[in-house]
Amino acid sequence: MLLHLKKKSSDMARFVIHEEKGPFKIPASEEPAFICMCGLSKNKPYCDNSHMKTLDEEDEITYIYDGDTRYDVDEEMS
Repeated sequence: MLLHLKKKSSDMARFVIHEEKGPFKIPASEEPAFICMCGLSKNKPYCDNSHMKTLDEEDEITYIYDGDTRYDVDEEMS
């Protein structure tokens, strides 16, 4: 796989691998809270159901998400 990363000023580019395909439930007094475990939520640390994109992932493959596009490590990102 060929991957091109652009570094923004002093920010460090890094990969974070999330292996979970669903949220972590934290029981609350009135309504339970769900913490994002897949890394795709746009409402971190809370789950926004973005993990639904991961349900058909194969366990042996590592995926990279770029917005709504998913790549596996064997594909070339352009």
